[in-house]
Amino acid sequence: MTAHFVAAEDIGEVHASLRRRLDLLVERSPFYADLFAEHGIAPAALESLDALSKFPFTTKHMLRESQAAAPPLGRHAGVAMDRIIRVHASTGTTGKPSWVGVTRADSSAWTEMTANAMHTQGLVASDVVVHGAGLTLFVGGLPVRDAIERIGATMVPIGTGASEKAVLAMSTLAATTLHSTPSYARYLAEYIREKLGRDPRELGLGKIMVGGEPGGGEPAFRAHLEREWGATVTEGLGNADMAPILFAERPGTAGMRYTGGKHVVAELVDPSSGDPVEPEPGATGELVYTSVDRECCALVRFRTRDRVRVTGMDGATPLIRCVGRADDMLIVLGVNVFPSAVRDLVHEFHPRTSGAIQIVLPSDGPRVEPPLNVEAEWGEAPGDRDELARWIERAIRRRLTIPATVTLVPPGSIARSEMKTSLTRRR
Repeated sequence: MTAHFVAAEDIGEVHASLRRRLDLLVERSPFYADLFAEHGIAPAALESLDALSKFPFTTKHMLRESQAAAPPLGRHAGVAMDRIIRVHASTGTTGKPSWVGVTRADSSAWTEMTANAMHTQGLVASDVVVHGAGLTLFVGGLPVRDAIERIGATMVPIGTGASEKAVLAMSTLAATTLHSTPSYARYLAEYIREKLGRDPRELGLGKIMVGGEPGGGEPAFRAHLEREWGATVTEGLGNADMAPILFAERPGTAGMRYTGGKHVVAELVDPSSGDPVEPEPGATGELVYTSVDRECCALVRFRTRDRVRVTGMDGATPLIRCVGRADDMLIVLGVNVFPSAVRDLVHEFHPRTSGAIQIVLPSDGPRVEPPLNVEAEWGEAPGDRDELARWIERAIRRRLTIPATVTLVPPGSIARSEMKTSLTRRR
């Protein structure tokens, strides 16, 4: 069974490169030398790319333990600190940074992959990009700047917390593109309407490129952004521990394609059993990544916790949508529920709703005693609000097969974020 996304013409070269890299990894990384020995496997077991499924998984918890045992970069780092030109981090659910070192060669590979992804999304040299994400430890910052400059487009590094400057840049620099999280694209549109009294479409953007969280692929949420901006929305998907963007959407297609080239092997596995899943239309699973040529913090079969669905094929190329992260998933009466799916369903009732939601949890998940408590903002034309709440409850039961109690709240009462927006909160 082929469970990876490597193009057929690249399989031989990627296999040979990865086979050599595994030998180096055992020499340089005490973490992987021990992990492979513990599982009784050696690099020679990689007889083909499909044989990668014989190798053990790497988890985020394992990386945190590795860094705690051998700070700053961990037993899995593989190179000395004096070869690192930049450090990024992911915070995960604990809030404690997990450091990711980048060598000069790693940075070059990241730039190539990210530029390929953004070009796939339609970015060209004549574009002027308002970058609405932080140029900090976030991998969607400096590496994206490098990619935009590689393409030859103009980068306007606004970051977050500067919506007035973002609008000024769009107005005066003839910006064509916004790059941000889905949350910020929506937040900025609301800011322009409510604070400035303007229509976002007046600014003339043609492209909204989003990533960093689910949302860009949710049909109703996407339709809302496209209506607000009068622009085409595309999304990308990456991972802080592996590369900024590894899947990207070509405008007009039904999902994201793998754009990591020969640098990473992306697999699809069953999240419960870990067994390989062939990426064919209708298949669902968890993305798992393996570094092919990474020098620092190379990873083998890293479990991303990103759950995806294969939406179709473009020729021989699988297309995917991210349906949510396992860290966010709730379980109601045995049914897996992603908060982003609830948000998209509520968005379908726009303009009776604003589309903003928050799921109120009595305790930490993932298990939630029914009914699911959902707060949703009513919109500019709510009509009978009691009837609207009942309609949404019925839609959730019909579509997601779980009982829910919907409480409608006034517009603007659910907090917005300029980065990632949390769709759940503890009561």
